Amino acid sequence: MTAYFTARVLGLAALLVAHAACAQSYPARPITLVVPFAAGASADGIARVLAKDMSASLGQPVVVENKPGGGGAVGLIVVSHAKPDGYTLGLGATGAIAVNPHLPGASPLKPDQDLAAVAKLANVPLVMVAGKATGYASLKALFEKAGSKPGEALIYGTPGQYTAQHLAGELIGEMAGMKMSAVPYRGSGPAVTDVLGGQIGLAVVDLTSAYPHVKSGALIALGVTSAQRTKVAPDLPTIAEGGLAGYDAPAWMGLFGPAGLPPAVANKVADAVREALGKPAVQQQVIGLAAEPDYADAEHFAAFTRAESQRWGQLLQSISVSRQ
Repeated sequence: MTAYFTARVLGLAALLVAHAACAQSYPARPITLVVPFAAGASADGIARVLAKDMSASLGQPVVVENKPGGGGAVGLIVVSHAKPDGYTLGLGATGAIAVNPHLPGASPLKPDQDLAAVAKLANVPLVMVAGKATGYASLKALFEKAGSKPGEALIYGTPGQYTAQHLAGELIGEMAGMKMSAVPYRGSGPAVTDVLGGQIGLAVVDLTSAYPHVKSGALIALGVTSAQRTKVAPDLPTIAEGGLAGYDAPAWMGLFGPAGLPPAVANKVADAVREALGKPAVQQQVIGLAAEPDYADAEHFAAFTRAESQRWGQLLQSISVSRQ
């Protein structure tokens, strides 16, 4: 028995030494950063901004490789199948990490088992907007009108079913005690177009799609979905400020590696991310891509993704039960 435990201890010690040696020499060759969205998208732009800065700080090229599909799951499945040595990393966002695993017919990706959280990168501000013809000058006005017609669902547009925007709207309904009925569009742009045209009164969409129309006065911003006002549009109030205390539902993105990634390697990458996001020039580039830098290290990001998965899973279950 003593010999067995001695062997186990020696084996563990050897593994720790190997991991430490790996971290010291890492990276010794180029790193592939898989972006599970199309080239030109906001997430792709953010990945390229960070890749450029991380290449300099890590001393090896960080090469962006786009693998879109499956709501962001396809690229992350590629990452999950890679060797956990830090040379294949991936960008993950709210949908593929915290929402899709709870949906019927979900992809085979199981983020909590297949991936290792490395670092949170940014929040992506969303906004609820109203058409001028609705008469909703504020979120309070919306709540008052909804209260005068109990049982009648508020119809709102989204970029698609079960997107972060869809669920952000459902969360407003759940917290305010209102019925919400989402109309899925093929992206935020078409939803905004229909609000502008009066075909639909409300929408929860990407801030980038709506903000120019808010600034022109064509749309009314009832509130952004983050807990604090966003640096992307600091003039806009939050949903919480509008009367829904405690509301917080931004979309987000972060870096992941394959499960089994040595913590020392994950921490080295996270340090490079922290260094990059701490630079004013990088911050401004990310804000210019309609996102807000929000760094968290591997440990805190892992806890964050678990909490996000739990809360969106509970909301999806609530939606399912209420509509049976």
